Amino acid sequence: MSSKKVALITGASRGIGKSIAIELAKNNIDIIINYNRDEKEAEEVVKEIKKLGVGGEAIKADVSSFDDCTAMFGAVKKKYGNLDILVNNAGALSDKTLKNMTKEQWDFVIKINLTGVFNVTKNALPLVNGGGRIINISSIVGLTGNFGQTNYAASKAGIIGFTKSLAKELGKRKITVNAVAPGFIDTQMTKSVPFIRKKIIMAMIPLGRAGLPEDIANLVGFLASDKASYITGEVICVDGGFSF
Repeated sequence: MSSKKVALITGASRGIGKSIAIELAKNNIDIIINYNRDEKEAEEVVKEIKKLGVGGEAIKADVSSFDDCTAMFGAVKKKYGNLDILVNNAGALSDKTLKNMTKEQWDFVIKINLTGVFNVTKNALPLVNGGGRIINISSIVGLTGNFGQTNYAASKAGIIGFTKSLAKELGKRKITVNAVAPGFIDTQMTKSVPFIRKKIIMAMIPLGRAGLPEDIANLVGFLASDKASYITGEVICVDGGFSF
């Protein structure tokens, strides 16, 4: 077993999750990459992490499956014994106005984004050391709402309530639980936004640009560090001023 701290990041084969994994690796933390579909991309991230001189591995698990999460953390316990940092990052979109949204679209987003956070955290909790860190990736949409995203907004708002409640429960173990609420971040997920819609969004961001995955990763790196030991139950927006 490693003497380094150990972090697990869900949905970390690309985008924000990948950037978080690399940032934590730079802080001398062994990294477990969770992925569901993109094995090749996940293994590429592991290679990048190992170049930074820390341990890395990828574990396939569907966060919407409680059994998959049980098996994943069984493997973590066997190899590492404990977990110091958990980042719930895995997420999905399926946008439609509520009038046109199918039950399948609602269930799909809620199962991954919200039930997935329960499945992962519930199975991880027995392994999280006193003084550990749980960081949940929400969204400013969970605070402000957004046209055509009732399912996504509900799931991300749910993460905020989950975060605040769990922070109260785990305070006595000195485990902090915080949420990060990204704004419009330049990732694969936002590439499908139409050009005109993007121009409108940019005009509404005081800093005048989309965020980068690294902007989220930098905050997660801080919240995962000893410097953030007195911060818990917070929701921190990283959105270039979009939501204020």
